[in-house]
Amino acid sequence: MPNLDVIQLHFAEAEKTTAQGLMKDLEDLLQPKLRNLDEDENNKYGVINEQNKLLVNKVRDYQINQPTLSSPDVDWVEFKDDFQDRYFLENTALRLQALVKTLLETKRLHDYDNYQNSLLDYKYTQYKNETSPGSGYDTKAAELKQFFPNTGGSDKTP
Repeated sequence: MPNLDVIQLHFAEAEKTTAQGLMKDLEDLLQPKLRNLDEDENNKYGVINEQNKLLVNKVRDYQINQPTLSSPDVDWVEFKDDFQDRYFLENTALRLQALVKTLLETKRLHDYDNYQNSLLDYKYTQYKNETSPGSGYDTKAAELKQFFPNTGGSDKTP
């Protein structure tokens, strides 16, 4: 029998439970301080481009190194808090995006395994339906055949 399993690393139930718990803890921790913007808010606030990020960084550098040159109209404690939160959120989002990418690519391997093994089972069902009529494989073969609409109604294996 061919080995159709491209990935054989599986999560134990305890690992799944722990991961789900950690995700809930992370959501519970972060959600109270996060905001979803509606379309109007997204248009209003937009995103700052790289040039504007450089401006923010330069103003911050001046405020740290030469605070006497900083505007008294700016709440510098709030500026610092915004800057640190922005840095935290950006880095956390990047780490989560990398994790999401890896999760989805690993899922793709498990999807591939499931699909290949399903094809193998379908071929077996067709074989058993031909060699053991009346043994129940006819119903299974008919139900699975709907997933192969381009086979022209023949009993050929996909």
